[in-house]
Parts: sequence; C-alpha cells; structure tokens
Amino acid sequence: MPGRYFRLLTLIAAVMLTPLSVNASPAPDFALADARGKQVQLQDFKGQPLILHFWATWCPYCKKLQPGLQALADEYQAQGLVLLGISFREDEGVQPQAVLNERGHSFSTLVAGEEVASLYGVRGTPTTVFIDRRGQIVGVTNTSAPDDPKLRELLLQSLR
Repeated sequence: MPGRYFRLLTLIAAVMLTPLSVNASPAPDFALADARGKQVQLQDFKGQPLILHFWATWCPYCKKLQPGLQALADEYQAQGLVLLGISFREDEGVQPQAVLNERGHSFSTLVAGEEVASLYGVRGTPTTVFIDRRGQIVGVTNTSAPDDPKLRELLLQSLR
C-alpha cells in the first residue's frame, strides 16, 4: 500500500511541475495599459511570436524566472519574438515597470491585468503563455526555473 501512495504522489508532483502543453487555440484578444497609460492590444503583435508572462512584483518565483525569459527574448529577437509582461494582483502604489527596470530587464509590462489573467485562465504566478505568429496559443507553463528546457521547446513551437 505505501508504494501505491508514493507512486500516486510522484505522478501528481510530475504533473504539477511539468509545463502544460495545449493544442493550439486562438489567443483571446485584450487591451491593457502600460506604465505610461498607452493602450496595448494583442492585435499589435499580429504576425509575431509572443510570450505573455503573467507575474506580480511580490512573486519570488517570477523574479527567479524573469532572467531566463529575458535571455530567450534577447536570443530570438531577430526572429520577431516579443516578450510582454502582464502584471496583476499588485499592491496599491506598486510600479511594475520600474521594478522590472530595476531588475535589469528590458521587456515591457502591462498593468492591472486581472481581467486578462482571468480571460487566459491564469490562476497564479508565474504563468507563461506562448503564442505563435498566427495568434494561436501553443503552450502554457507555470515553471519558475529560468533554464527549464520546456521554455525553449514552447518558444520554438511559437516560432513555427
């Protein structure tokens, strides 16, 4: 009996820690403001592979993941890849773009993204969504490991 429970717990842990690949489905459209108040829409990135990084300034796992996402964005920038943060569940007065800049990251973030997070089925941070050039979601992951090979795997799927 103990062996059965161990295998069950191992399976549950593997499922929870493994990035979730999904069949391609259309990415829901949205419009959100950036830190300067400029409206940004999903349509602004039509024809470009896109990584949507749902995060919060208070999330230590997001802070851990961000250097890996930034490195991928830098590496694949020539192929048109865009990394875009969507900050949500923030404390009042927090300035997410300033936090990213202080951390040495160059990607932009949109703010007050609670509705968009709900639209994308995001339950927690970090959640990273990979969208291909056709506007299809090719994968979603909750990993916080900046060097997780699944990040590159999902990114490569989005470049096709």
